[in-house]
Amino acid sequence: MTPILFRAVIEVLGKPKEHIETSLKDYIQQLQQDERYALQHQELAEIRPQEGTDLWVTFAELELRVQKMEDIISFCFDYMPSVVEMLEPAELKLSENQLTNFLNDLQAKLHEVDMVAKQVKAENDILKKSTANLLKNYVHVLLSQQNLTAAQLSGLTGVEQDKLEDFLDKLIDEGLIDLKEGIYFLKKKA
Repeated sequence: MTPILFRAVIEVLGKPKEHIETSLKDYIQQLQQDERYALQHQELAEIRPQEGTDLWVTFAELELRVQKMEDIISFCFDYMPSVVEMLEPAELKLSENQLTNFLNDLQAKLHEVDMVAKQVKAENDILKKSTANLLKNYVHVLLSQQNLTAAQLSGLTGVEQDKLEDFLDKLIDEGLIDLKEGIYFLKKKA
C-alpha cells in the first residue's frame, strides 16, 4: 500500500496549567517513539485558559505518515484527535482483504472501548450504591443523637444542601426519617 500522509489535531484540556503542557509534550514524545508513525511536522499552540472555567487548553497540529490504514485507526483510538484530514494520496484503493482487515480491526477496538466503558459503569454503579448506603447510615447515626436541619446535616456530612435534601426526601419516602417545621428526625419504629 502507498504510504499515507494525514494531518491531525490533538487537544488537551484540564488543570493545572503545568500538567496540560507536560501532557501534550508526552503525547508527542510517545508518538515519536512509536515506529508506526513518522512525524513530518508539528505546530504547538500556546496554552491558554478555557473561557468560563478554571481549566487550561492547548493543542498540537501534526502531520504524520503511516504505511497502513490500520495505523490511522489505531492513532484515532490511542490519541483521540479532534480532527483528522487525509493529505496523501488523493485516492485510496483497498482490496477486499484490506477492507475486511480494516473493519475487523475497527470492530476489535470498538469492542475494547465498549468493554472498558461497561466496566467503568459497573464500578461507578457500585460506588454510587455504596456511597448512598454510607450516607444513609451516617444520617441515621446523626439523627439518632439529635434532630437536625438540612443545613446542619449538610455541614456535618459535607454534602451540598440541595443534593442532601433530595437524598433526605428519598429517606422520607422509604419511611426512615421525617421532616417537621424544617427539622429532620428519625421515624419511630412501630
